[in-house]
Amino acid sequence: MSEIRNPLEGIPKARLFRDVKAFAEKRGLGDHLAVLKKGALLAQNEIAADEIAGDEKLSDDELTILDTEVKHKWRMPFRLFLTIATCSIGAAVQGWDQTGSNGANLFFPGYYGIADGSTRSRIILGVVNAGPYIGSACIGCWLSDPINSILGRRGVIFVSAHFCLWPVLASAFCETWAQHLACRLLMGIGMGVKASTVPIYAAENSPAAIRGALVMSWQMWTAFGIALGTGFNLAVFRIEHNWRWMLGAPCLPAIPLLFLIYLCPESPRWFMKKDRYPEAWKSMRLLRHSDLQVARDIYYISAQLEIEKQLAGKTTYPQRFQQLFVVPRVRRATLAAFTVMIAQQMCGINIIAFYSTSIFQEAGLSSFLAMVGSFGWGMVNWLFAFPAFWTIDTFGRRNLLLFTFPQMFWTLLGAGLCTLISRDGSIGDIRNGLICLFVFLFGAFYAPGEGPVPFAYSAEVFPLSHREAGMAFSVSTCLGWAGVLGITFPFLLERAGAIGAFGMYAGLNLLAFVMIFLWVPETKQLSLEELDGVFNVPTRFFMKYQCGTIAPWFVKRYFLFGWMGSKQDACPTLVKEDDEGICMIPMSESSTPILRRAAAHRVSRA
Repeated sequence: MSEIRNPLEGIPKARLFRDVKAFAEKRGLGDHLAVLKKGALLAQNEIAADEIAGDEKLSDDELTILDTEVKHKWRMPFRLFLTIATCSIGAAVQGWDQTGSNGANLFFPGYYGIADGSTRSRIILGVVNAGPYIGSACIGCWLSDPINSILGRRGVIFVSAHFCLWPVLASAFCETWAQHLACRLLMGIGMGVKASTVPIYAAENSPAAIRGALVMSWQMWTAFGIALGTGFNLAVFRIEHNWRWMLGAPCLPAIPLLFLIYLCPESPRWFMKKDRYPEAWKSMRLLRHSDLQVARDIYYISAQLEIEKQLAGKTTYPQRFQQLFVVPRVRRATLAAFTVMIAQQMCGINIIAFYSTSIFQEAGLSSFLAMVGSFGWGMVNWLFAFPAFWTIDTFGRRNLLLFTFPQMFWTLLGAGLCTLISRDGSIGDIRNGLICLFVFLFGAFYAPGEGPVPFAYSAEVFPLSHREAGMAFSVSTCLGWAGVLGITFPFLLERAGAIGAFGMYAGLNLLAFVMIFLWVPETKQLSLEELDGVFNVPTRFFMKYQCGTIAPWFVKRYFLFGWMGSKQDACPTLVKEDDEGICMIPMSESSTPILRRAAAHRVSRA
C-alpha cells in the first residue's frame, strides 16, 4: 500500500514550468503557454491562489472569477446549460417511452388477441412491455463503448435519437404483437446507448461543485417524461384508437434532440482521450468563464490521464470489460455502481412505472381513475426530484440513499397492508385512498434519492479509460433487471397478491440499504480525477470503517442524544493511509469544499 496525492503536488516551480512548456508544445497549445503556467499553479494548490507571485500573479479579475466559482457556483456559461438542457430532453424521451405502454396496457392486448388471461398471453404482454429493456441490456448498452470511440458523445446521442424516433412512431401502426415487440426492441437499442452516454457526457462537462445536480437532470427529466406521458395518456383516454396515440407520441421529444445536440460542445475529456488537445481547449472554453479555468482544468486532467495511461496501458474493449472486475480501483467502482443500479430495481419503482395503471385498477379504481392515479404518481415522481438539485452536492449522494431507502420500505409496506382492507362501501373508498397515498409517498421519497443518484453516480465513478465500459455494464444491470421485473411482476401479483408483492419489495429496500451502507462511498464535490483516491481505499477497510466507526458514531450521536461527548465530536473521516494503516481524521461538517478536496488528494492507493 502507498499514499496517493495530487500528481502535481510538491513539484518545484521551475520543474513544473518546464513540464508545462513541454506539455504545451507537445499538445499544440503553445499559444496558451502563459495562462497554462497560471493554471498549473492553481491545479497544484488552489487554496493559495491569491499568494501566487511573479509573472504568474493573478489579476483582480482572475481572482474574482475563482471566487465566484466557489461562492456562486450556479453562474455557469450558457453553452453548459444548453448542454444539460439537451441531455434533459434525451432523458424526457426515455421517460415518456417507458410510460407510453403503461396506459396502453389497458387496450392493446385486446386488439392483439392476448387479453385472455392465459399464461402465454401474460408472458407475451410482459415481454412486449420489457422489450426496450431487453434491447438495451442485450445490445444497446454494449454498443456504447465502440460507438463512443468512433463518433464521440454527441455523435452517439444523435444516432440514439433516431432509434427513439422511428421505431416509436412505427409502434403506433403495428397490427400484431410481434411487430410491436420488434419496434420496442429497436427502441431499446437507442435507449441503452443513450442512457450509457448522456450521463457521462453531462458529468464530463460539469464543474465538480455542481456536477451531481447537473447530471441528476437525467433522472429528473426522465421523471418529467413519465409525468408528461401519463398526462398525455389521460388526455387521449376517450378518443378512438387511444392506445396508438399513447405508443406513438413519445417520439416527439426526439425531434428537437436531433437538432440541439450539435449546438452543444463535444466533451473536452473525450477530445483529450483522443489526444486532440486544441479541440479540447475550444470545447472547454465554451463550458467555462475564463481561459484561466480552462488551463487549470485541462492541465490537471491531463496529469491524471497520464497516470491512467501508465496503469491501464492500451486496451481492447474485451480487456476493458475484464478489467472492470480484476483491477482493484476499477473493481471497487464497478461494485459501487452495480449496487446503486441494482438497488433501483430492488426498490420496486419500475414495477409502479410499468404497471401503476394496472395496480390502481387492481386496487378497485375504474380504468379512467386508474389513469388519473398514474398521472398523479408521475407528477409526484417529478416534482419531488427538485430537492435533489440542492442536496445531491451538499447532503451527498450516499446520504440521500441512506435516508430515503428506509422511507421507501415503510411506504411500500403500508401500500401492501392497505390492500387487506375490505373493498365494501365507504371502507372501500378509504382503502383506495390509502393505497394511492402510500404509493404517492413512496414516489416522493424515491424521487430525490434512488431516482437521480444511480445514473449520476455511475457516470462519475469510473476512470476515463474505463468510463464507457463501466457505464455500459451499470446501465445494462439496471435496465436488464427492469426487463426481468417487467416480465415476472404479473405472475408475482397473481401468486402472492398485492400484499405479497409489495411486502417483498419492501424487504428488498432494507437489503439495498445495507448494500449501500457497506459498498457505496461518497463522491460529492470531487473532480472526476480526484475520485481515483476515493476508490483506491480497499473495500474491506471501507466496510470495517462503516461498521466499526460510522455506525457506532451515528447511534451515539442521534439515538443516545449525544452522550459520551459524541454530540460535539465530528464524524471521523477516512482520508489517508500511513505506515500504521488507515487513519481516520476528524473533519468538521462545516469544512469548505476546497478543504475536503485537499484532504481527498491523500487517500490511500491499493
